[in-house]
Amino acid sequence: MRHPGFLALLLGGSLALSACGQLGQTDVTRAVNGAARAEADSIRDIMLTVADPREAVAYFQRQVADDPDDIGKQRDLAGALIKAGRNTEGKRAWQEIVDHEESNNEDLVFLADAMIRNSDWAAAKVVLDTIPPTHETFARYRLEAMVADSNQQWDRADSFYETAVGLTTTPAGVMNNWGYSKLTRGDSEAAERLFTEAITYDETLFTAKNNLVLARAARRTYTLPAVPMSQEERAQLLHTAGLAAVKQGDVDIGRNLLQDAIDTHPRHFEAAQRALQALG
Repeated sequence: MRHPGFLALLLGGSLALSACGQLGQTDVTRAVNGAARAEADSIRDIMLTVADPREAVAYFQRQVADDPDDIGKQRDLAGALIKAGRNTEGKRAWQEIVDHEESNNEDLVFLADAMIRNSDWAAAKVVLDTIPPTHETFARYRLEAMVADSNQQWDRADSFYETAVGLTTTPAGVMNNWGYSKLTRGDSEAAERLFTEAITYDETLFTAKNNLVLARAARRTYTLPAVPMSQEERAQLLHTAGLAAVKQGDVDIGRNLLQDAIDTHPRHFEAAQRALQALG
């Protein structure tokens, strides 16, 4: 015996399920596409940050080959080239990006940075001068300070360094550069203050610690500063102080510091050993 009402319910249910199935497929497609984009973004972030520089360059080269008109992918490749130390190629890549119709002022900053990495200071200044003053970024003013330093325009450099420091929450690196600038001018006290402040922002910045020792040694203060350091770092800083003392004619002090460096180092310290042997 047939039941028309029951068949109607089944048919209606089938249509409803079909509609739900279509809606579900749309949602699934959207989710899959979103997941693919998220995965691509994750891979991009990894390549730009922690991946092996050579692998990153190869990855972004493939990306650009697949979509050569995408300026974002061109920027990723240019940045990867610089990170990999391929500065000549990086400069050429940034120049091509700047020539792109969708380029912006930040691209000019990256081009100037690439030029400085190639020791092309004059060209970097020309590029920086084309950037409007309204483009106020940490990266821009850090480069402006470095170019001013290279031209021995000290007041201009100090102004740019101060501006750059105020535009970042991680100023350790630029403070270290500013301190080194002061040290080359013979202002070791100002350099010491800047190196010390840099270390307060980044206790792992060994370059600032080493420069701090040099700044103190310039005034014949050879004791190590009270900053965080590992045992190996302490040995290396003693080595730096020892060499600085010898260079300034304080040979006996330098000899003792080099011996301290050898005794402090957790392993064999060949560089300090050679320096000590050279002193007889």
